[in-house]
Amino acid sequence: MEEIVRFGVSMDLKLLKQFDQYITEKGYGNRSEAIRDLIRNNLVEKEWEVGTGETVGTITIIYNHHKRELTDTLTNIQHKHQASMVSTLHVHLDAHNCLEVLVVKGKASEIKIIADRLIGTKGVMHGKLTTATLGKEFS
Repeated sequence: MEEIVRFGVSMDLKLLKQFDQYITEKGYGNRSEAIRDLIRNNLVEKEWEVGTGETVGTITIIYNHHKRELTDTLTNIQHKHQASMVSTLHVHLDAHNCLEVLVVKGKASEIKIIADRLIGTKGVMHGKLTTATLGKEFS
Protein backbone atom coordinates (compact mmCIF):
# COMPACT_ATOMS: atom_id res chain seq x y z
CA MET A 1 0.00 0.00 0.00
CA GLU A 2 1.27 3.45 -0.89
CA GLU A 3 2.15 5.91 1.83
CA ILE A 4 -0.36 8.72 2.32
CA VAL A 5 1.16 12.13 3.09
CA ARG A 6 -0.78 15.02 4.60
CA PHE A 7 0.10 18.59 3.76
CA GLY A 8 -1.49 21.99 4.31
CA VAL A 9 -2.66 24.43 1.69
CA SER A 10 -3.14 28.13 2.32
CA MET A 11 -5.48 30.17 0.15
CA ASP A 12 -7.68 33.21 0.07
CA LEU A 13 -11.12 32.66 1.65
CA LYS A 14 -12.92 33.71 -1.55
CA LEU A 15 -10.95 31.15 -3.58
CA LEU A 16 -11.66 28.46 -0.98
CA LYS A 17 -15.40 29.16 -1.16
CA GLN A 18 -15.26 28.87 -4.96
CA PHE A 19 -13.34 25.60 -4.62
CA ASP A 20 -15.90 24.25 -2.12
CA GLN A 21 -18.67 25.14 -4.59
CA TYR A 22 -16.77 23.28 -7.31
CA ILE A 23 -16.45 20.26 -4.99
CA THR A 24 -20.20 20.30 -4.33
CA GLU A 25 -21.08 20.65 -8.02
CA LYS A 26 -18.76 17.78 -9.02
CA GLY A 27 -19.90 15.56 -6.15
CA TYR A 28 -16.52 15.03 -4.49
CA GLY A 29 -16.63 13.61 -0.99
CA ASN A 30 -13.95 15.94 0.27
CA ARG A 31 -11.29 18.46 -0.69
CA SER A 32 -8.55 15.84 -0.83
CA GLU A 33 -10.33 13.89 -3.59
CA ALA A 34 -10.81 17.07 -5.61
CA ILE A 35 -7.20 18.17 -5.19
CA ARG A 36 -5.93 14.72 -6.25
CA ASP A 37 -8.05 14.88 -9.41
CA LEU A 38 -6.88 18.40 -10.25
CA ILE A 39 -3.26 17.31 -9.84
CA ARG A 40 -3.81 14.22 -12.02
CA ASN A 41 -5.49 16.33 -14.71
CA ASN A 42 -2.49 18.66 -14.80
CA LEU A 43 -0.08 15.73 -14.97
CA VAL A 44 -2.02 14.25 -17.90
CA GLU A 45 -1.87 17.63 -19.68
CA LYS A 46 1.89 17.69 -19.14
CA GLU A 47 2.18 14.14 -20.46
CA TRP A 48 0.42 15.26 -23.66
CA GLU A 49 2.55 18.43 -23.94
CA VAL A 50 5.75 16.39 -23.83
CA GLY A 51 4.26 14.19 -26.54
CA THR A 52 6.71 11.29 -26.41
CA GLY A 53 4.95 8.85 -24.09
CA GLU A 54 2.27 6.28 -24.86
CA THR A 55 -1.16 7.83 -24.31
CA VAL A 56 -4.82 7.22 -25.02
CA GLY A 57 -7.66 9.52 -25.89
CA THR A 58 -10.72 10.01 -28.02
CA ILE A 59 -11.30 12.03 -31.15
CA THR A 60 -14.92 13.09 -31.63
CA ILE A 61 -16.11 14.45 -34.95
CA ILE A 62 -19.50 15.51 -36.32
CA TYR A 63 -20.05 15.75 -40.04
CA ASN A 64 -22.68 15.61 -42.78
CA HIS A 65 -22.20 12.27 -44.49
CA HIS A 66 -23.74 13.65 -47.72
CA LYS A 67 -20.70 15.88 -48.31
CA ARG A 68 -18.98 14.63 -51.42
CA GLU A 69 -16.10 12.23 -50.67
CA LEU A 70 -15.98 13.23 -47.00
CA THR A 71 -16.73 9.77 -45.64
CA ASP A 72 -14.04 8.25 -47.88
CA THR A 73 -11.52 10.89 -46.81
CA LEU A 74 -12.17 10.29 -43.11
CA THR A 75 -11.95 6.52 -43.57
CA ASN A 76 -8.69 6.85 -45.51
CA ILE A 77 -7.14 8.93 -42.72
CA GLN A 78 -8.16 6.31 -40.17
CA HIS A 79 -6.72 3.48 -42.28
CA LYS A 80 -3.48 5.39 -42.81
CA HIS A 81 -3.11 5.57 -39.03
CA GLN A 82 -4.67 2.20 -38.25
CA ALA A 83 -1.93 1.32 -35.73
CA SER A 84 -3.25 4.12 -33.49
CA MET A 85 -6.94 3.25 -33.93
CA VAL A 86 -8.32 1.11 -31.12
CA SER A 87 -12.05 1.39 -31.82
CA THR A 88 -14.57 3.55 -33.61
CA LEU A 89 -18.17 4.31 -32.72
CA HIS A 90 -20.37 5.67 -35.50
CA VAL A 91 -23.76 7.19 -34.66
CA HIS A 92 -26.36 8.51 -37.11
CA LEU A 93 -27.61 11.69 -35.43
CA ASP A 94 -30.29 12.38 -38.05
CA ALA A 95 -30.86 11.88 -41.78
CA HIS A 96 -27.74 13.88 -42.64
CA ASN A 97 -25.35 14.15 -39.70
CA CYS A 98 -23.10 11.56 -38.12
CA LEU A 99 -21.01 11.49 -34.98
CA GLU A 100 -17.87 9.40 -34.77
CA VAL A 101 -15.85 8.73 -31.65
CA LEU A 102 -12.45 7.21 -32.27
CA VAL A 103 -10.53 5.66 -29.40
CA VAL A 104 -6.85 6.20 -30.12
CA LYS A 105 -3.63 5.00 -28.53
CA GLY A 106 -0.05 6.00 -29.25
CA LYS A 107 2.45 8.78 -28.78
CA ALA A 108 0.71 12.03 -27.90
CA SER A 109 2.45 13.92 -30.70
CA GLU A 110 1.19 11.42 -33.28
CA ILE A 111 -2.35 11.38 -31.88
CA LYS A 112 -2.46 15.19 -32.08
CA ILE A 113 -1.52 15.03 -35.76
CA ILE A 114 -4.26 12.47 -36.46
CA ALA A 115 -6.83 14.55 -34.55
CA ASP A 116 -5.85 17.74 -36.35
CA ARG A 117 -6.09 16.00 -39.71
CA LEU A 118 -9.55 14.54 -38.99
CA ILE A 119 -10.97 17.68 -37.36
CA GLY A 120 -9.48 19.90 -40.05
CA THR A 121 -10.94 17.91 -42.92
CA LYS A 122 -13.24 20.04 -45.06
CA GLY A 123 -16.81 19.14 -44.19
CA VAL A 124 -16.22 18.24 -40.53
CA MET A 125 -18.51 20.60 -38.64
CA HIS A 126 -17.07 20.03 -35.18
CA GLY A 127 -14.34 17.99 -33.61
CA LYS A 128 -12.48 17.58 -30.37
CA LEU A 129 -9.54 15.64 -29.01
CA THR A 130 -10.07 14.46 -25.46
CA THR A 131 -6.84 13.47 -23.80
CA ALA A 132 -6.40 10.72 -21.24
CA THR A 133 -3.63 8.57 -19.84
CA LEU A 134 -2.80 4.90 -19.56
CA GLY A 135 -2.65 5.50 -15.82
CA LYS A 136 0.74 3.88 -15.32
CA GLU A 137 2.07 6.94 -13.52
CA PHE A 138 -0.88 7.01 -11.13
CA SER A 139 -1.00 3.40 -9.94
